[in-house]
Amino acid sequence: MNSKPRLKGRGSTIAPANRFERTRREDDFEQLALDDDLADERSLRTEYLPDDSQTIVVENDSPDVSFRYSVNCNRGCSHGCSYCYARPGHEYLGLNAGIDFESKIFVKHRAPEMFREWLARDKWVPETIMFSGVTDCYQPAEREFRLTRGCLAVACEARQPIAMVTKNALVLRDLDLLAEMASRNTALVSISVTTLDAELARTMEPRTSPPEARLRAVRELTAAGVPVTVLIAPIIPGLNDTEVPAILAAAAEAGARSASFVLLRLPLTVRPVFLDWLARTQPFRAERVEAMIRATRGGELNDAKFGSRMRGIGPYAEQIGATFRVFAAKYGLDRRVAPLDVSQFRAPRAANGQMRLF
Repeated sequence: MNSKPRLKGRGSTIAPANRFERTRREDDFEQLALDDDLADERSLRTEYLPDDSQTIVVENDSPDVSFRYSVNCNRGCSHGCSYCYARPGHEYLGLNAGIDFESKIFVKHRAPEMFREWLARDKWVPETIMFSGVTDCYQPAEREFRLTRGCLAVACEARQPIAMVTKNALVLRDLDLLAEMASRNTALVSISVTTLDAELARTMEPRTSPPEARLRAVRELTAAGVPVTVLIAPIIPGLNDTEVPAILAAAAEAGARSASFVLLRLPLTVRPVFLDWLARTQPFRAERVEAMIRATRGGELNDAKFGSRMRGIGPYAEQIGATFRVFAAKYGLDRRVAPLDVSQFRAPRAANGQMRLF
């Protein structure tokens, strides 16, 4: 019997059932002859599809995150991280949270224009806006479409404070804009470093920068005066939790100002994608990792409650938190990040040339 071919360079190889759809498509590889060519199945091209959203800034009211507004230029992310909490969002588009999420990317081509229009509104009271928040603002689509850079240029012109989080060293391409904004205290960058093991990173986060490139980004951003936080997200019990001290040491050596962490979350259809990845790539550790995840989630694989979903509960979760705090303090990464300056904001001229009355 032929098994499903493993897709090259993808975090997920499955198409979990869409919880909003009554029917689903199944590949029937049992009908293939042994010598059938599976090259097209093993190599799946990324599709870029137009997203006609009418706004680029979204608001959230979660007490677990530090930002109220965020900008996301894409829906879906070809980084292919097996654990990505944003995967279920593709189900609202009639797609699946597995391979569709990382191979069918919706692009908001008008992102910079819409961002300009948002900031030019009379009712906008400036506060920090997060770039990403859902999908990575420097995923591979950014090389082609340059929408994050376009939005950054608008923010720089308006002196609009922005914070961003990424795990891609492509952020260094925009060092000129970020350095200019940082000189006015209107920019902060968080770099996600989940492991120092290049092989683990390659399988867990297949289409993003390796660990050494992310640390290089920390060094170069810091050297240019851009404040950098290192984010260990997620910490996966039994898989990368023992790396916390080493990651924090590397982050401090690279010049990061502070650090934070998030415990692995497996909401909805993220769960089957991650468990499939775990069984395929970590067969000798999979059972133990799953048991340790449950140990931090009250016996379950996920906890959706505000307050505990980011940190977990129970003795092992407390141990992870204590380890992080001890080593963050040791390496001087437990400092609070100073708030960005909103006082310099000046509304940009709208795309239609209309200026504000006041």
